[in-house]
Amino acid sequence: MGFRFFLFLFLATLPAFLAQEFEDAIIKVDGATTVAETDANFICATLDWWPHDKCNYNHCPWGYSSVINMDLSHPLFAKAIEAFKHLRIRIGGSLQDQVLYDIGSLRSPCHPFRKMNDGLFGFSKGCLRMSRWDELNRLFSQTGVILTFGLNALYGRYQIRKGAWAGVWDSSNTQNFIKYTISKGYQIDSWEFGNELSGSGVGASVNAEQYGKDLINLKAIINKLYNNSNVKPLLVAPGGFYEQDWYAKLLQVSGSSTVNVVTHHIYNLGAGVDPNLVSKILNPHYLSRVEETFKSLDKTLQTWGPWASAWVGESGGAYNSGGHLVSNTFVNSFWYLDQLGMASKYHTKVYCRQTLIGGNYGLLNTTTLVPNPDYYSALLWHRLMGKGVLAVDSTASPFLRSYAHCSKGKAGITLLLINLSNQTTFQINVENSMNLNLFVKKTTMYRGSAFMRGLKKSASWIGSKADEQLFREEYHLTPKDGYLRSQTMVLNGMPLELTDDGNIPSLNPVRLNLNAPIFINPLSIAFIAFPNFDAPACA
Repeated sequence: MGFRFFLFLFLATLPAFLAQEFEDAIIKVDGATTVAETDANFICATLDWWPHDKCNYNHCPWGYSSVINMDLSHPLFAKAIEAFKHLRIRIGGSLQDQVLYDIGSLRSPCHPFRKMNDGLFGFSKGCLRMSRWDELNRLFSQTGVILTFGLNALYGRYQIRKGAWAGVWDSSNTQNFIKYTISKGYQIDSWEFGNELSGSGVGASVNAEQYGKDLINLKAIINKLYNNSNVKPLLVAPGGFYEQDWYAKLLQVSGSSTVNVVTHHIYNLGAGVDPNLVSKILNPHYLSRVEETFKSLDKTLQTWGPWASAWVGESGGAYNSGGHLVSNTFVNSFWYLDQLGMASKYHTKVYCRQTLIGGNYGLLNTTTLVPNPDYYSALLWHRLMGKGVLAVDSTASPFLRSYAHCSKGKAGITLLLINLSNQTTFQINVENSMNLNLFVKKTTMYRGSAFMRGLKKSASWIGSKADEQLFREEYHLTPKDGYLRSQTMVLNGMPLELTDDGNIPSLNPVRLNLNAPIFINPLSIAFIAFPNFDAPACA
């Protein structure tokens, strides 16, 4: 398959290929030590509360995809989750702090969400019935989900002015809900407190000092209710946009070991209606701006909360339901995979994508549940990129983004290469900072007969069993028909589509001779696994 793949790839694009620019690049990976470590289940996806009549920009992209109303029996939904073996899911979102749990005594009736002009985000309070909670947990148990549940942190508070809420959190409804959850034996990995109430908030905000005191209360409740349990769920907070002073104050007030995980949200591409979304995604300088947020949060935790780890609790790229025909197409994977690589370098343990299903940024199509391109990007990361994050130096232009991890479940390392350039093909030489040069001879591509010799060499296979270890595995991702907004991703020349019996397709690499040059075509992405890379840090 290796030779056929490259023959197809190069000959199909031969006219454009001959007109491209070529740039040699050296990528040096330090296999001696890790610079950070992610959780084994780094990939996370969210389920939201939005009802079908949630609309943005005269477009209503949510359908029946919410925690309350989605069809849990759809066979593709379970298959999409099971493909990860253990997918981490976070239930939460804008309406989270208006959800009432239909158990015990309530301050107000437990009705479905309905549109309300003066309601938070234009909706009334909503209801999670325990029969629905039972259905959700049956699915989660069957599919091996690792669950984070976002709790209502506004219950019992009152509004003092537009956007600002005060008062002590009323824990009664949450306590009854957690008691019910424990009584049914449902496994909760972590409870998250509130959604986007930090700093100036989104729709509503709570003072950091009061928030910290409420977290102490919630921690005591969790400890008490799970007193007889072998494993206590983690406490996660605040699930909002990072503001340094507010986050630092929260950690100071709540104190040592109260909060296990500090979450923040990222929508660094701006509004979903922005006509410049694609140009932002393909601009390496724009993508790098958010790096300061990761750096600052990491420093804040080292200073004020070294007991806590950092998660991206929600990130959809573009806010207000994502970008129509952008967030659910191939081009979004440039942003998404770059985010995963960047976040992991700054000690981010988990990265939750908004959403698994719903809005324009779902990993699955809202109506059909057929995977969008980012689903396959997430699945490949989950299967290939291990916990250990390695330092990478590159001589390439900023348009080639490169990240390296220990390979997952096997020896060696895996490189993620993202080519944002629309005209430059990068020929890459990978080196080990321990002075191991992986490639014996560097090959340069020329036109004419030399070009064809290079093509043949790049697609060579290891033919003898004795040389089995001298190979690498490559996963090249491109859009169908070269259209960046295609909703079909192509892997090594083959469109990724459901099998005839409705299953997730296999994601197979091409195996290439280790000495063959590495080429990354314009506007493409590649995972490259090196099983024989000498990396003591990954042992």
